[in-house]
Amino acid sequence: MTDSLQDKTPERASTGPRVAIVGGGPAGLMAAEVLSRQGVSVDLFDAMPSVGRKFLLAGRGGLNLTHSEPLPAFLTRFGSRQADLAPQIHQFTPDDLRAWAKGLGIDTFVGTSGRVFPTDMKAAPLLRAWLHRLRQAGVRFHMRHRWAGWADTGELRFNAPQGEVLVSADATVLALGGASWARLGSDGAWVAPLEAAGASVAPLRPANCGFDVQPTGPDRSGWSDHLRQRFAGQPIKPVAVSFVGQDGQIHYQQGEFVLTDTGVEGSLIYAFSARIRDEIERTGQATIHLDLLPQHTLAQVQAETARPRGPRSLSTHLKSRLGIQGIKMALLHECLTPAELNDAQALAGKIKALPITLARPRPVDEAISTAGGVTFESLDARSMLKARPGVFCCGEMLDWEAPTGGYLLTASMASGKAAGAGVSAYLNALE
Repeated sequence: MTDSLQDKTPERASTGPRVAIVGGGPAGLMAAEVLSRQGVSVDLFDAMPSVGRKFLLAGRGGLNLTHSEPLPAFLTRFGSRQADLAPQIHQFTPDDLRAWAKGLGIDTFVGTSGRVFPTDMKAAPLLRAWLHRLRQAGVRFHMRHRWAGWADTGELRFNAPQGEVLVSADATVLALGGASWARLGSDGAWVAPLEAAGASVAPLRPANCGFDVQPTGPDRSGWSDHLRQRFAGQPIKPVAVSFVGQDGQIHYQQGEFVLTDTGVEGSLIYAFSARIRDEIERTGQATIHLDLLPQHTLAQVQAETARPRGPRSLSTHLKSRLGIQGIKMALLHECLTPAELNDAQALAGKIKALPITLARPRPVDEAISTAGGVTFESLDARSMLKARPGVFCCGEMLDWEAPTGGYLLTASMASGKAAGAGVSAYLNALE
């Protein structure tokens, strides 16, 4: 069955320019807001039964909207794509995002880490207010419409409950996300039709992800059965991670992470994930070092491990003198030889720098976000595909990545605003 959206809504036939937005995440919704405010007729399509599903999931533990650090430092979080994203973020800064949320009736606050959250910590009230405003502005939402590329005659093709739907539009905004959390709609299926249309797409890779440890032992299973059965799922805190980059620079950060069945995951690991992933791609593995006692100096740890322990076991001694117990003690037994455990100086060094070798990132669908995507080089200054005039791209489907902490959401919304402005400029040039 082939249907035509414009045939089903004949009252729109004589109106102004029509824009189709594909993807109902923050980037697509922001593009819809920009265009609907200018009186453009906007239809938004999404493959899922409702929009903003990944946005809502991100808010389950407290919606991290943005970060409060100074803008120059904020921009450095985007690594090699800082120069590409800076113009867009300058037009929608973290302060602008907070003001935008305030306009929806959502107050925000800055947490102790510098991250910015809604005062109620929830995503749903903000999304409800945002969708209400968009509907009031005339945006029409079409759910369960999965984009399938273009028809030979140029229309957008959608697979919908009623069959194939063809949509004609004066301009199109693609905001299709990356390839993580496919069950929420971002599955990377857009790569093939865009490459066929002439777009340059960098391979999609996991970002802000966990990692598997290098397999050891006869069963090649990574962690031992004892460690998995007793401690998988437990957080390790306080702890710090250090990692030596390709340039020889040592990167060090304190926080916490979680021991998993196969390796490590969590906020502190995410902070290093891009460097770890790239090192694994380059050499086949990457080694991080854990500081199990970041509040102690090496000299302090050495002094305590060197104290005579008498008849006490090593575990009892370390618990008494340094507070090391539970998962941290288990990690020492997991990673050190008996000789190292019984050498006071060697043990102190490992407590402050315990090597963990990582073999591979977890699958991309498990990652919080993805690296890779439509390259900025294949877009013009308006975010329009050079190979397909009238088609604009924004959000996580672009080739950039950033750590968690509000950076992902801010950049996605800023790129959505930039795409909306680019569409507006394009439509004005057609008149």
